[in-house]
Amino acid sequence: MSSFKLKILLLGGAAVGKASLVQRFIKNRFAANYKLTVGVDISSKDVEYRPGEIATLSIWDVGGQQRFEFIRSTFYKGTAGALLVFDLTRKETYAEVKNWLTELKHFAGETIPFILIGNNADLVEDGGGVIDREEVRKFAENEGGLYIETSSKKGEHVDESFIELARRIIDSR
Repeated sequence: MSSFKLKILLLGGAAVGKASLVQRFIKNRFAANYKLTVGVDISSKDVEYRPGEIATLSIWDVGGQQRFEFIRSTFYKGTAGALLVFDLTRKETYAEVKNWLTELKHFAGETIPFILIGNNADLVEDGGGVIDREEVRKFAENEGGLYIETSSKKGEHVDESFIELARRIIDSR
């Protein structure tokens, strides 16, 4: 049985739900109270990315504040892939995520596997969306990634996002 250890980054602006996604994925729980990630929080979890095949994900939740930018470049070292997260209810966070993708490709390589995550899908189910989701999907595909909408509150598509990223990383090797 092959086993991979993969370092993945969670990137995106402040308060888009990166920490909530990790909590949901690792502990299957949702914390409504928001706590600022200073620098980076690191967690790990084993995932079965194909029947009988396990990968250990080392998940680096990188603080989205601009003032941490100078230390961020070091986090990219050894990165296998990334989840780029924006908040479906805040249009500016989608614009920010494009900058994160540029930074990721600059430090980790043009062909780094990534998944673009539109988080808080539960808040836009009634059509209250401010984001053109078709444009987002096309953008992700044009950049070599995949677009998935998640809800860390309801747990929708959270596990799939991490597992699909692991699969893409391993397939790209």
